[in-house]
Amino acid sequence: MSSVPVTTPTPPPSANPLQRLLGEGRTLVMGVLNVTPDSFSDGGLFIDPDRAIAQARRMIEDGADILDIGAESTRPYGGATPVAEAEERARLAPVLPAIVKLGPPVSIDTMKASVAEWALAQGAAIVNDVWGLQRDPDMSHAAARHGAPVIIMHNRDKADAAIDIMREIKLFLERSLEIAAAAGLPRERIVLDPGIGFGKTPEQSLTVMARLSELKSFGLPLLIGLSRKRFIDSISPAPPDRRLGGSVAAAVLAAAAGADIVRAHDVFETVQALRVAAAIRSAR
Repeated sequence: MSSVPVTTPTPPPSANPLQRLLGEGRTLVMGVLNVTPDSFSDGGLFIDPDRAIAQARRMIEDGADILDIGAESTRPYGGATPVAEAEERARLAPVLPAIVKLGPPVSIDTMKASVAEWALAQGAAIVNDVWGLQRDPDMSHAAARHGAPVIIMHNRDKADAAIDIMREIKLFLERSLEIAAAAGLPRERIVLDPGIGFGKTPEQSLTVMARLSELKSFGLPLLIGLSRKRFIDSISPAPPDRRLGGSVAAAVLAAAAGADIVRAHDVFETVQALRVAAAIRSAR
C-alpha cells in the first residue's frame, strides 16, 4: 500500500480590514486613543484602563471606523520621554484585547517592531509606524509575518525650514515602499501619511496640506493626522484642547484634496463635518 504524502495547506492571507472600509468610497475617521502620560493633547486622560475602554466605546458610537491606540508618546514637537518595550506593553495589556473585542479594526501606533508584533498577536489589525519602516529594521518584517496593513508616515528628527518639504516627503516614502517590498508587504496593504507636524515647521505643514493631492501619484490611500496640531495655533493661537474648529476645517479640506482617512481626537465633530461636506457635494 503506497503512502500518500501529506501536505500542510498554506494558510489564507489575513483579511485586510482597511481595503474593505476604503472600498466604501468615503473618507474614513480614525479615532485617537493615547494611553500615555505625556501625549501633546490628551496625555494622562486615558491611563486608567476603564477610562480608556470607555473612550474607545464613545468613539465607536461617534462614528470612528478605526481606533488607533498608542502607549508611547510620539508628540511631534519633542519633549516626550522614551518608553521601554516592557512599559509600553504594560500600558497596552489591560486595554488592547478589550478594545479589539469592540469590533472596529484597531491600529497599533508604535515605533517598535516587537510591540507591533505583540499587539498583532493580541488582535490588533493594523500597524501605524510614525517612522515609516525606517527606524526599526524589523518593523516591515513584523507586519509581513502577520499580513497586516501598514500606515507609513514621513518623519524627520527635526524641522528644517530650508528644505523642499514635498520633495523630502516623496523621497522618504519611495524609500519606505522599497523597504516594504523587500519584506514582502503587498502594496494593497499600505497607506501613506505625510506626517503633519512631524519634523516640519507650521508653514511646511500648511504647504503639505495645500499640495496633498500631489501624493496621490503613489496610487495608494492617504491618511492625514491634523487633529489639534501646532499649525492651527500658528494661525489662530489656542491650546490643543481649543483647536477643534481648526481641526475640523482642515479635515474637511484634506478630504476634498484626496485624503482617504482622517485621524482625529474629536470623532463626533469630525464625522459630522465630513458627512455634511459630502452631502453638499452630492447635492450639486
